[in-house]
Amino acid sequence: MLRDDTGLITWVLTDGKAGDELQALSVVEALGVRPEIRRIRPRAPFTWAMPWGPIDPRERPSAKDSPLSLPYPDLLIASGRRAVPYLRFVKRASGGRAYTVFLKDPRTGPKTADFIWSPEYDRVRGPNVLTTLTPPHRVSAERIAAAKSQPDQRLAALPHPRVAVLIGGDSRHHRFTEQDIARLGKDLATLAESGAGLMITASRRTPETLRQALIDIAGRHSAFFWDGTGENPYVPMLGLADFIVATADSFNMIGEAAATGKPILVFEPSGGHPKLDVYMDRLKGHGIVHPFEGRLVGQAYEPLNSTPKIAAAIVRGFSLHRRSLGLPDLNFV
Repeated sequence: MLRDDTGLITWVLTDGKAGDELQALSVVEALGVRPEIRRIRPRAPFTWAMPWGPIDPRERPSAKDSPLSLPYPDLLIASGRRAVPYLRFVKRASGGRAYTVFLKDPRTGPKTADFIWSPEYDRVRGPNVLTTLTPPHRVSAERIAAAKSQPDQRLAALPHPRVAVLIGGDSRHHRFTEQDIARLGKDLATLAESGAGLMITASRRTPETLRQALIDIAGRHSAFFWDGTGENPYVPMLGLADFIVATADSFNMIGEAAATGKPILVFEPSGGHPKLDVYMDRLKGHGIVHPFEGRLVGQAYEPLNSTPKIAAAIVRGFSLHRRSLGLPDLNFV
């Protein structure tokens, strides 16, 4: 990947949405460069026309506290519908010097950026578009290996099979109803009663009734529930797991779990989305995911991690771009 002593200016540009920024930072981390985080805050009526319209003029480079303050970047990685006009603005304002990367479908066609990564279930296609089954994330093979070699002592004493339980929460397309919470709690309790060692973590989106049900299960079955104190055990849980239970409300969480090579048992709350159906069907076709019904099923598989592939494609495109401008070749490690 790129060496961090290249002197390159790299921007990560989003409107601050956690999922978009996480994916962009995951790619930057794989590239090995330090980014400047640039968060846009466009307001109406300009937001109404995004991604097709202009940027909010109150965020032009000349404005106070502008997210586009100079100097412009050599490499710009953006994600999120609202970031599209800003990416185009920087490309033009830099005289074409900035190499632009957009993550996910910009909805404005493949010519929006120099390079586009998009999940397979989106429609954008083109010679500069790379599609992969899983999204970029920060759960690298190296981090998983480190978690195995130096086990988190809060987890190391749990019995086998160890099960990482990754719980999301309500989202635009999913809701955890009372019936969903009862069903999930019952199936997790059944798993714990079979002798499995549960390692449970929830998210900021987890409904309080579900969180309390998880705490109760952990208390009754000597399982681990991360209450937010101490170091986040998310990657250690993935590294030590024999199986993974995950809720279907997060594409990123399922993608991170797939990097382990461990069977993923998916709990689907109420709601859904056609893109999620396509995503799950393709993962099922690879033998990676299975429905969660209170028992452990599935076999190990070759870990699936798209992040290095995405980063390598960006390096290739960025290198060609610099050569076309007569700039020095990049350093690699």
